[in-house]
Amino acid sequence: MINTNPNHKHTYDAKGKMTCCSLVEKIDAKTGKPHAHSENDGHDHEHSHDTENNSFFKTYLPAIISFIFLMLGLVFDYFIKPNFFQNYFRLGWYIVAYIPVGIPVMKDAVKSISKGAFFSEFFLMSIATLGAFFIGEYSEGVAVMLFYAVGELFQTAAVNRAKKSIKALLDIRPDTVNVNRNGKLQTISPNEIQIGETIQVKAGEKVALDGELISESATFNTAALTGESKPDTKKKGEQVLAGMINLNSVSDIKVTTLFKDSKLSKILEMVQDATARKSPTQLFISKFAKVYTPIVVFLAIGICLLPYLFVSNYVFNDWLYKSLVFLVISCPCALVISIPLGYFGGIGLASRNGILFKGSNYLDVMTKIDTVVMDKTGTLTKGVFKVQEIKEVGIDEKELLKLTAAIESKSTHPIALAIVQHAGDVINNVSINDVEEISGHGLKGKIDGKEVLAGNLKLLQKFNIEYDKEIETIVETIVVVAVNNKYVGYITIADEIKEDAVQAIKDLHSLNIKTVMLSGDKQTVVDKASQILKIDNAFGNLLPENKVEKVQALKNENKIIAFVGDGVNDAPVVALADAGIAMGGLGSDATIETADIVIQNDQPSKIVTAIKIGKVTKKIVWQNIILAMAVKVIVLIVGAIGIATLWEAVFADVGVALLAILNAVRIQKIKF
Repeated sequence: MINTNPNHKHTYDAKGKMTCCSLVEKIDAKTGKPHAHSENDGHDHEHSHDTENNSFFKTYLPAIISFIFLMLGLVFDYFIKPNFFQNYFRLGWYIVAYIPVGIPVMKDAVKSISKGAFFSEFFLMSIATLGAFFIGEYSEGVAVMLFYAVGELFQTAAVNRAKKSIKALLDIRPDTVNVNRNGKLQTISPNEIQIGETIQVKAGEKVALDGELISESATFNTAALTGESKPDTKKKGEQVLAGMINLNSVSDIKVTTLFKDSKLSKILEMVQDATARKSPTQLFISKFAKVYTPIVVFLAIGICLLPYLFVSNYVFNDWLYKSLVFLVISCPCALVISIPLGYFGGIGLASRNGILFKGSNYLDVMTKIDTVVMDKTGTLTKGVFKVQEIKEVGIDEKELLKLTAAIESKSTHPIALAIVQHAGDVINNVSINDVEEISGHGLKGKIDGKEVLAGNLKLLQKFNIEYDKEIETIVETIVVVAVNNKYVGYITIADEIKEDAVQAIKDLHSLNIKTVMLSGDKQTVVDKASQILKIDNAFGNLLPENKVEKVQALKNENKIIAFVGDGVNDAPVVALADAGIAMGGLGSDATIETADIVIQNDQPSKIVTAIKIGKVTKKIVWQNIILAMAVKVIVLIVGAIGIATLWEAVFADVGVALLAILNAVRIQKIKF
C-alpha cells in the first residue's frame, strides 16, 4: 500500500528494502516516552488537539481531492458529456485527479530504486497507471492509484487499532515524581531518583519506579502490568512496581530499582522489540515477494511484446493494456501487509491478556507445543511459604532459628524469606560473614563465628554430615541445618498451590498437551503436588543442571517444549526450551530476560491462553494467505488472456488487501 500520510513514513534498510512504518515507536531513554511524542512535550492539550486535526486533514485530503475529480470526470465522460471535456482539457482534468495520490507513490518508487529495491510495489503501481494514461485510459489509471491510496488509509487505521493496546503501555510512566529530600518534597524526573530514596505517590497517581511500600498499606490498580482489573492491596514491606496506579491514599515507597531497570522499562523494551522478530511465515512471504515480483514484471513485459511474434493483427495498445492489468493484479500487497498486521494483532491481544510475546515467531512456536514443562515453586505454587515446625537437635530452638534466619537473610529464595520473616528481629546484631550459595543445595557461611550450613539434604550429603535418616520421610519442604559440621535440626516449610493451577493442567490436557513438573524440592513434596494437579510426570531432587538434562531428553524425543519457570536457576532451561515462558510478577530478572514469553500476573492458566492466541493468530494469517493467493491466481489467469480489466485488477489487489486487513483486525476483538 502507498503512504498518503506525510507523518507516516516508509523507511529503507541498508539493502534498500522498504520496511513499513514502525508499529511501535522507539522509546526515549530519558523520558520513557515514544520519540514521536517528544517534540510535543510541554505543549498544552489544545495545541495537541489542533495537531491531531491537522494530521487527520492532511492524511485524508489527497484521497478526497482525487476522488472528487475522478467522480466528476466519470460523470462528464459517461453522462453529461459536455463539449469542453475532451482532448487536452480532459487529460489535464485526470492529471489533476492523479497527482494527489500518484506523486507520493512515484517519490517512494524513486527512493526504493535508489536504495536498490527496483521491483517495489510503488514501481509496479507507477508503471501500471502511467501506462494506462499512455493508452488513453485516464479514468482507470486514476482509479487504480486512488483505490490503492484508500487501501493505505485502511491499513493505517488497522495498524493504529492493532497497536492501541500496546501503545497504551508507552504512556503509563509519569514524566515527574515526588521525592522526599532533606525533609521536603521535590518534583523531579524519575531518571534522577536514586536507589534508597523515598518517593510519594498520591491517590490516582501512577508509580514511577519499582520499590518497597513504606506506608502500612495501599491498594493499586495493576491492569497495565498484569491485564487484571482486580485491585491489589499491598502491605508494608511488599514490592510495588512501576506502572501501578495508587487507588486510595498517599503512599510512601522506598525505591529499589533505577528508572531504566524497572520491570516496566523492561516490559516496554520487550514490546517494542517484539515486532522485529519475524515468524517463519513472515520470513517466507518476504523471500517469496522478492522472487515473485520480478517474475511477474517480466511476464507482463512478455504479455505485451511476445504476441507480436505470433498474432497476425497485433495491436500494441491492446496488449499493453493486458500487461498493465497483469501488473496491477500481481502486486503482493495483501500478503506483505496483512500477514505482519495479523501477527502484530496477536501480540496486541496477548498484551491485553497480561502476556508478552517477545516476537511474532513465538506465536508460531506456541501452536506446535506438545509438552509443557513447569517448575513447581512460584510457577504452580504461590511461592508464599510459612514456617510449620522447628525441630532442634542438641541446640536451643531460638538459637537454631537465629542461625538459620541469619544465613537465609542473604538469599532471595521464597523459602529463605519465609524463615527470615518468621524469625523477626532475632537476627539483629548478628555477625554474618562469607556467605556463599551452593547452587541446588543451599547456603554456607559464618554466623557469629560459627560455620553454618542451611539447605536441603543434598547439602549435608555433600559435606558428609550425618543426620537422622527419619527426616527423609518428611513430606513437607524441609531446611536442614548444620553448625560446625554437625547436624543440629531442621525447619519445615509449607507452600500453597495457585488457585488456577489445577484448571490450567486440565485445560492443557484438553489440548492433548503433555505436562511435566521439575523441582529442586524433594520427591515426596513433588509427588504430593503432582497428585493434586494431576500432572503426567513429576521429578524432584533436581539441580539446575538436572532440569536441563530432563528437558534435553524430551527434546531428543522430538518433543516441542514450552518451559515455564520463575527462578534464577530456571534461566538455563528456559533458554533451552522451544518456548521459554517466565512468570513476570514474582520471577527473577534473569529468567524474564531469557524467556521468549512473559506472563505478567503469574497465573498458570495464561499458558493455555498463550497457546490459544498463537493458534487463532496463525489461523487468521493462513486465511489471508489462501484468500490472497487464490484470488490473485484466478485474476492473473483471466487478465493474461484479456478477460479482466483494470477494475478487476483493482479488486484483486486493493480489494483483497482490504479484506485481508479486516480479517486481521478480527484478532483484536477476540476475548479469552
